[in-house]
Amino acid sequence: MHIPFKRSFNRKNDELRPITLLPNFYPYGDGSCLVKFGNTQVICAATIDEKVPPFLKHTRTGWITAEYGMLPCSSAERIDRESAKGKQSGRTVEIQRLIGRSLRSVVNLSSLGERQIKIDCDVIQADGGTRTASITGAYVAMVLACRKLLKQQIININPIKGHAVAISCGLVNNVPMLDLDYNEDSNAEVDSNFIMSDDNIIEIQACGEKHPFSEETFSILLEYAKKAKIELINKQDEALKIL
Repeated sequence: MHIPFKRSFNRKNDELRPITLLPNFYPYGDGSCLVKFGNTQVICAATIDEKVPPFLKHTRTGWITAEYGMLPCSSAERIDRESAKGKQSGRTVEIQRLIGRSLRSVVNLSSLGERQIKIDCDVIQADGGTRTASITGAYVAMVLACRKLLKQQIININPIKGHAVAISCGLVNNVPMLDLDYNEDSNAEVDSNFIMSDDNIIEIQACGEKHPFSEETFSILLEYAKKAKIELINKQDEALKIL
């Protein structure tokens, strides 16, 4: 017999946690956003760099890259700083690469010219879905940085081609759920992350952690994610319109 989960914020299985996107959270940097997915909080900041990686020199093409990290007291147990260890964990490398390629997919890199935007995503409080919150907030920070380039007439074409949002879904006690918090994620039989643009999918990560799952289950999770995508894009647009 499955014991039903009481979901945080008394929400339905296909309902997001309360979402907040606070633009220009930092007084410094070229764009920033504090993103909250329920109790998960991430500061996303964008910095314009007039240099590109060596492999892009003399190509007249720009780049978007990302760094991700969890602050020591962002979870119940202290997390050691990876800088103190002298090496990033595999999880950290995986997540920051995911953030970078997700953002690059909605940017016309040639319109950036030979410069890059560096995105820093620092988790200040973790309760599940830190990578999906990071992508959703990092998009806002990136757009603000591009607006600065346009305002200063450093570039003359908006390089942003569309939105990029992300959300987690899973199967918990054999029940499909949207936007898993830590308790749900740690008990999930199936865990997935959907990264999406306006009308298309950027990337899907899905794993049957305790048993294989059916195409029917995947379809339900995808429908939940597509529904959430509309709400997340609206949240991004609202955050960017208030400036």
